[in-house]
Amino acid sequence: MALERSGKVQCPVCLNDFEEASINAHLDSCLTAGDKGQDDTNSHDSTPPPKKSRLASEAAAGGDMMPSSGDHLPAVNTVFSVFQNSKKKTASASEAAAFFPRKQRAFAANSGAELVMKNSKTTNGSAVDGDDTAAVSPCPGGPADSTQARRAVSVCSLDQGRPLAERMRPGSLQEYFGQSKVLGESTLLRSLLESQEIPSLILWGPPGCGKTTLAHIIASGSKKRNTVRFVTLSATSTSTNEVREAIKHAQNELRLFKRKTILFIDEIHRFNKLQQDTFLPHVECGTITLIGATTENPSFQVNAALLSRCRVIVLEKLSVEAMEAILLRAVGLLGIRVLGQEEDGADSEAGGGSSEPKILIEQKALSTIAHLCDGDARTGLNGLQLAVQARIGAAKLGSMQPSEATQDIIVNEDHVKEGLQRSHILYDRAGEEHYNCISALHKSMRGSHENAALYWLGRMLEGGEDPLYVARRLVRFASEDVGLSDPLALTQAVSAFQACHFIGMPECEVILAQCAVYLARAPKSIEIYKAYDSVKACLRNHKGPLPSVPLHLRNAPTKLMKSLDYGKGYKYNPAFSGPVEQEYLPDELRGVNFFNWTPSDV
Repeated sequence: MALERSGKVQCPVCLNDFEEASINAHLDSCLTAGDKGQDDTNSHDSTPPPKKSRLASEAAAGGDMMPSSGDHLPAVNTVFSVFQNSKKKTASASEAAAFFPRKQRAFAANSGAELVMKNSKTTNGSAVDGDDTAAVSPCPGGPADSTQARRAVSVCSLDQGRPLAERMRPGSLQEYFGQSKVLGESTLLRSLLESQEIPSLILWGPPGCGKTTLAHIIASGSKKRNTVRFVTLSATSTSTNEVREAIKHAQNELRLFKRKTILFIDEIHRFNKLQQDTFLPHVECGTITLIGATTENPSFQVNAALLSRCRVIVLEKLSVEAMEAILLRAVGLLGIRVLGQEEDGADSEAGGGSSEPKILIEQKALSTIAHLCDGDARTGLNGLQLAVQARIGAAKLGSMQPSEATQDIIVNEDHVKEGLQRSHILYDRAGEEHYNCISALHKSMRGSHENAALYWLGRMLEGGEDPLYVARRLVRFASEDVGLSDPLALTQAVSAFQACHFIGMPECEVILAQCAVYLARAPKSIEIYKAYDSVKACLRNHKGPLPSVPLHLRNAPTKLMKSLDYGKGYKYNPAFSGPVEQEYLPDELRGVNFFNWTPSDV
């Protein structure tokens, strides 16, 4: 308050007092000149004088705690540490380096000493406590050899919170496996991505095929060239207001910096039609380049107007060969050796003098994961992580046999199967795969292929389909495709439906299998199906009012109706011993046979 009354203001950098009229000019010179400005304002010290702490001020006010002139207060870092002399930073770094043991300094030099020096910040001029030296290595007691250190760091990274599938996400198209049909060397899309000429895309494919990874690769390429701004949103947690805010930022970027924006929407099918309409004008005028990822058929889940402004890229399930390549890359980065493959000299020398057991995995175990994950890279990598973590945990807890205590940790096929438990089946009861499988079942039975019918039935039931839904479809098939060629087929189907309703899954699965095989082997006839379709077509195509019911076919329960000739002239068939000549169709349709009828006959 005294400074304010006297018309002077304290500089926040050098802490000297200046007149109000000259403080702005001094700040400019003090901030831009750095050490030069500090020398002009304070010739006794090369660094700004430290600001006194509140405790020191209180001690000075009390008088009893005032230190003598010979005592030195510990140096306190000021807020503007950016303007400190670089010599002081060098001294702090040398102090921290002298504090760490020699072996840890050697390991830090091999595995990234910058991270160590960032974590070894000084407080009041002294180095950090000894407990913080664990930041030197992700694994306690890090080895001195760089190859062994890489292996130790990689294996210990399995215990981190992030799933292995997320950490192994490729960062370039060279590491992107399994979609050569779409992103091969000579494909149009790859040329566009490499030249950063990215159109609006809808990435459609099953889970784990690489949709989000491809978007991350596009993002990394954009950040390297700094020509495009990349924004990621998820339709599961993003509101319409957040989308509008992102589009507003994109408009500002384009207007002020001439920089386009790529907007990646994960699970875009979660947006309703109104939310998807938000993108239409901005994709149309080029304000944003939209990249949407979806597991559902875009024909049903994406607006037709938005779909016409984007190119749909269909990503297939990963093949077994592509999955094996992905798994081999993962075990290589983790430092896990595959049994049967020769170990390079550096790894063998590094592991020769170590008492820690190495982690090995059988080639057959990797092949098993590649087959069981059903083309889902995320499932395969996380299954590998689970199997390796289980073996490491068993070794740490001492659950291994005493004879295995000093041996290497081996992950075999049984460990992998135990981690995955069962085959990963892609099936969505409310999505496209639901209709694909029931169509395949229906067509297999129509083609009298009982083997394929059993397979598609199993795909549906093991994927969690409602057995009553399958039973209803079998009842329909019994009349549509078998019909009168085997009248007992309908009885079989109805009985199967009732049995499924009584006992449920899993006991009813064999009942459905029996009915499906019976219908597949039964003779086929679509005579009834076609005849009824002809009737429907006749009714839809009829011009004018529908013909009235002939009088002799009408019911006459009252005297009035009988007086109006309702039922007059009707011949009761059981009263005749032979065939009865009588017309049952309206006069307009006399002579029409719906079993061989065509619309032109009317």
